Amino acid sequence: MELPAAAAPGTAPAPGSAAGRAARAAVPGTVVALGVVSLVTDVSSEMVSAVLPLYLLTGLGLSPLGFGLLDGIQNGFSAVVRLAGGHLADRRGRDGAPRHKAVAAVGYGLSALCKPLLLLAHTVPLIGAVLAVDRTGKGLRTAPRDAMISLATEPAHRGRAFGVHRAMDTAGALLGPLAAFLVLRTAGGQLLADGGQQQGYHAVFAVSACVAVLGVLVLLLFVPGRPAAGAEPPAAHPRLRDGVALLRTPGLRRLTVCAVLLGLTTVSDSFLYLLVQRRLGLSVEYFPLLPLGTAGAFLLLAVPLGALADRIGRRRLFLAGHGVLLLAYGLLLSPFDGLPVVLGVLVLHGAFYAATDGVLAAAAADAVPAGQRGAGLALVGTGQALARFACSLAFGALWSAVGGTAALAWSAVALAGCVTGAAFVLREPAPAVAAAPHEPADASPTTDPEVPS
Repeated sequence: MELPAAAAPGTAPAPGSAAGRAARAAVPGTVVALGVVSLVTDVSSEMVSAVLPLYLLTGLGLSPLGFGLLDGIQNGFSAVVRLAGGHLADRRGRDGAPRHKAVAAVGYGLSALCKPLLLLAHTVPLIGAVLAVDRTGKGLRTAPRDAMISLATEPAHRGRAFGVHRAMDTAGALLGPLAAFLVLRTAGGQLLADGGQQQGYHAVFAVSACVAVLGVLVLLLFVPGRPAAGAEPPAAHPRLRDGVALLRTPGLRRLTVCAVLLGLTTVSDSFLYLLVQRRLGLSVEYFPLLPLGTAGAFLLLAVPLGALADRIGRRRLFLAGHGVLLLAYGLLLSPFDGLPVVLGVLVLHGAFYAATDGVLAAAAADAVPAGQRGAGLALVGTGQALARFACSLAFGALWSAVGGTAALAWSAVALAGCVTGAAFVLREPAPAVAAAPHEPADASPTTDPEVPS
């Protein structure tokens, strides 16, 4: 599978042209196949995510603090197992090939198994347990999947490759809420929020389970199990402590610190959509459609911003993306009202993801040797996931204490401070001073070596 060659708007390069060959080299077939897997899986996951906040808060009467705990569990369990998933994926199997595909398949399979279990879980503790297992699957698969993308792609094109993958992933995020909306309409009956029954939600969970199984099949049948020819092979028996020791690498350590700082002030999508819904006064029937604005902007901007990151620096764009998120918070807190404001918030939210999600993975891949790619990507992802877990708990508690708008205002102030701190951590090192002809150059640099971004 090949991605069409990049071209100027309205034109397409000839199949045999240099531009066509460059585009095919930039985005290998493995990346596109993994993008299809993520697209299908995200349709399944986002169908559930689109209705779950409303189902829990309005239908089952869960408090914002309780929802914050459940939402945090989704990130927390993912973080707990992500390091293990990256470590296991870096180890070779008996055939000498890395286990990236095998570990990813287990992760996707776990998430697929959880979808039908939602049909049997009717209490908050049981739903929390199912979500924990689902996020365990996500934690297992994320680092191996991103490792396969980075190992299949030339370093100079990783931003574009991750952008293509995230765009396909986001296409699933765009289709998932729409599918949930259509299933709810087709199933008939009132929603729980309107005093109705659970059949509409059960229909969403059942269709989601079927779609998740399809994603696992695509992974098993179409994603190669070995790295592309010429890729640096992973170590035969990497140790878990060797993966943790990667934090001694200055470039990876800085990136992880910044991911944690910024994750601590990134309000979860579910809370943001609840704030938007209440700000606009939307009917609960249309709540599942709110993620479409975010997903649409993400889909349109992921590839161009990924390519931009390859040119101007991935860490620089990662920081700028959080600045865009701060603008979204500010717009939601502004005195302006109406549908244009809400659309603006959702577009800025999608631009934030386009500038940070795949860009962070591409930047982390630059700082990690191929033999420990899974573990290195897992370290950064784990730090970010744990920080977002803490943010969900804190935001839920703050909402319960002072209200959603005031909680968002406090989060915006904290995000502004963290962006400033992250810019300081990722600052460019001072240029080395050339030694005089009669003086030997100092062999020990006074600043950490900079890792290409």
